[in-house]
Amino acid sequence: MNDRTNFVLRLLYHDMVAFVARWILGGVFVYQGLSKAVHPVDFLKILREYHIVESHIVLNLIAAALPWFEILCGSLLLSGIAVRGSALLLIGMLVPFTIGVLSRAMAIQAANPIPFCAIRFDCGCGAGEVIVCHKLLENSFLILLSLLLLIGRGRRWCLQYDFVKSA
Repeated sequence: MNDRTNFVLRLLYHDMVAFVARWILGGVFVYQGLSKAVHPVDFLKILREYHIVESHIVLNLIAAALPWFEILCGSLLLSGIAVRGSALLLIGMLVPFTIGVLSRAMAIQAANPIPFCAIRFDCGCGAGEVIVCHKLLENSFLILLSLLLLIGRGRRWCLQYDFVKSA
């Protein structure tokens, strides 16, 4: 193979990786956002357990807005619009979520002498009760995918790419 063929194959590979990463991230966040939006009272109760803020008004605002924001970011990724911006916003959500899950798990472990990976609780992600080690690995994987989209070059099969290309 010549250099041009290798270059084209590498571009195609980057485009496929970015496409799969977008669809995984977008699907996860649309699903999680919808599961929270359908059960807002349950989500609010779980948010209270994290002791994020003291104000009930702010907590209600977070519980009402966060699911729709997740759905928006996931939909943008699925459609390929504002991919880097959506990836950056997801990193901005995933890092604090992961730190919150980790600190809550450490508090549970301090109160109950059980192995760390045996800790289970409803983290508020919309999947019900989760094993903390699995959730931390999942969030790390989602952060990695978001970073890949943030710094990646794959832009094919994005609406934004198609609009710019045709203009």
